[in-house]
Amino acid sequence: MKIDIEGNSVEFENNLNVGEILCKLKYDNSVIGALVDGELRDISYQPKKNVTLVPVRENSKEGLDLIRHTAAHALAEAVQSIYPNTKVTIGPVIENGFYYDFYTEKNFTEEDLELFEKKMLEIINGKKPIIKKIINKNDALSMFGKMGEFFKEEIINDLDDNQEISIYSQGNWFDLCRGPHAPNTSYIKAFKLLNVAGSYWRGDEQRESLQRIYGTAFFNKKDLKKYLLMLEEAKKRDHRKLGKELNLFSITEEIGPGLILWHPNGATVRTIIEDYWKNRHMEAGYQIVYTPHVAKASLWETSGHSEFYRENMFTQMVIDKNKYEIKPMNCPFHIMIYKSELRSYKDLPVKFAEIGTVYRYERSGVLHGLFRARGFTQDDAHIFCTLDQIELEVDQVIDLTTRFLKAFGFSDYEIFVSTRPKRYVGSKDEWVQATNALKSSLKNKGLKFSIDEGGGAFYGPKIDLKIKDVIGRSWQCSTIQVDFNLPKRFDLNYISRNNDRLQPVMIHRAIFGSFERFFGILVEHYAGAFPFWLAPLQVKILTVSEEQLDYSDSLKKELDKIKLRVDIDKRNEKLGLKIREAEVGKTPYILTVGKSEMENKTVNVRQYGGKQIGEIKFKDFVSMMKKDIRKGDSL
Repeated sequence: MKIDIEGNSVEFENNLNVGEILCKLKYDNSVIGALVDGELRDISYQPKKNVTLVPVRENSKEGLDLIRHTAAHALAEAVQSIYPNTKVTIGPVIENGFYYDFYTEKNFTEEDLELFEKKMLEIINGKKPIIKKIINKNDALSMFGKMGEFFKEEIINDLDDNQEISIYSQGNWFDLCRGPHAPNTSYIKAFKLLNVAGSYWRGDEQRESLQRIYGTAFFNKKDLKKYLLMLEEAKKRDHRKLGKELNLFSITEEIGPGLILWHPNGATVRTIIEDYWKNRHMEAGYQIVYTPHVAKASLWETSGHSEFYRENMFTQMVIDKNKYEIKPMNCPFHIMIYKSELRSYKDLPVKFAEIGTVYRYERSGVLHGLFRARGFTQDDAHIFCTLDQIELEVDQVIDLTTRFLKAFGFSDYEIFVSTRPKRYVGSKDEWVQATNALKSSLKNKGLKFSIDEGGGAFYGPKIDLKIKDVIGRSWQCSTIQVDFNLPKRFDLNYISRNNDRLQPVMIHRAIFGSFERFFGILVEHYAGAFPFWLAPLQVKILTVSEEQLDYSDSLKKELDKIKLRVDIDKRNEKLGLKIREAEVGKTPYILTVGKSEMENKTVNVRQYGGKQIGEIKFKDFVSMMKKDIRKGDSL
């Protein structure tokens, strides 16, 4: 058996596992697993053919996944040792840690989490080896059936009869699991259980209610501490909390979960964003369109949504004996606009853009403020072009996207190119050309990217951008998707130079993803203190007494002329209270006017955050505001 490892090709006898191979090659204990032909494996994995092997060390992302998966099992053992009647379900690794779902009548508390952590520490310090064992389906059913682990039985019954089934043990405790894991429990150097949440078995609200314990693990206590501090900061920035404090939006039971009410402050910011979006798109050659919120069910049958997206669509309604459905996507509507007239190659590319509200059924357990809603507005655009035009169009979309992200304060992001999955439409040649076009566009911009092998949609490859906020969190927002499927389903065409009817390529793209989600990200990124051009209220005028009311009105009129968003606090309250409330509202500029300011035609200026500019001529303040306005206009 030949193993290619770090530039060397080495022959080994058959039946060696990864750990034995690494031992023969004198690798130390910092190697805790390996990428075998690109797939993460633990050291017990036994290659059955010639493979490429990349050692996975503790200080790598893949190594972190191994210890987090191992920590999930340590948690499950801890829970069952303290509460033996608890049934286990699944415990995967997630982006920043892991979770495990449990079925029990016991309601887990913060005190329980402390108990579980203490028990986990015992398990970790015991340096229990993680041992993988392969068993057949009947033995697996018998083993977990005797234990009363009926969730595991259900998982096993769903497997093919000849499918390889693995269990991982640590001491006397074991779990049904595909792996991979660290060699033993001692590799978990620093961990923390974070919280308990509710969930449903297999995400089905009609099934058993479960309790989900979230946790995280790191290579060292320093990284763990850094992450926990970030979580504390994230709590302060929670858009749901700030949304209420700043009167931006609300969600009420009377309206329904996942449906957003935009309050005047939030609507003001959203309007600014929408106006910016429309102006930049029209400058870039897009045509703005509007489409209905419902369509006949037959449209969604043609698009494939009825088949592939049914569980995320709301119930049909019958009008005049015809079935209608609320739209989950805007794509078919833009297609019908394209199809409304005969197109020539001279017309291509055709670019339609829409701020279009869609509705998707999301389970109540996953709804999360503006981040996961049932009604949300996509910044949708579709480009209909030839295969040869893909690279140029993607190039222009990237330019537009990076301009948008920079304007809103995001300069740090990761880029991924997702390639052809196992199930796909279109020819391999089309996929190669489209994928190369995406890569070329990114290379031309000097943008680094990673490859997500097989991560493309079934209808085409795509580019995904994950932005990083001010506290280091990643957010999936922008996406560029090449689609061979819908043009075929809807029989789209254009007249070529040779007078042939050819099928255009369709590029789906969104910069924000949705206005709701992006707005929530902005709130948390800025902790509610929006930049000047986005702030719902830009200037707050505070009077010391009623004597300054007329003067304050005159100031507001002058600021209104330069289109600033201004308010006057005319209440007969103490100035200190007014200042504190204006600070809580995160207003960029607070102007205090008393007797002296009124007599001298001045204002006392305070910026948000406590910075004192002091008393200046009002005309100088106006000049300062005009500069800030120009900065916003230049974005």
